[in-house]
Amino acid sequence: MGKLSRNKGAVYERELVNQFRDAGLKAQRVPLSGATEYAKGDVEVTAGFDGETVYVGEAKRRKALPEWIEAALDGNDFMVMREDGGKSLVVIRMPFFVELLQ
Repeated sequence: MGKLSRNKGAVYERELVNQFRDAGLKAQRVPLSGATEYAKGDVEVTAGFDGETVYVGEAKRRKALPEWIEAALDGNDFMVMREDGGKSLVVIRMPFFVELLQ
């Protein structure tokens, strides 16, 4: 990974942490994420509903996401998708995710 990509990722991780903190949740970037076997994910956020449950997330920022993702979310709270024979993934917007964690 190049320096520009690494910086872009770090900026996005800090942006996410700040969004969680602005919502009153405890959040931090994962130190050395991706550089070690034990440090998985990019961001940790502690759920406000119990103050103990910690969720670890991977942050990915792209120049553009496929238009069909936003179209599928239009008017919906979430989208579920999977590859044939794969595991289902849930996509939700950040404000809804923050609401669920509070």
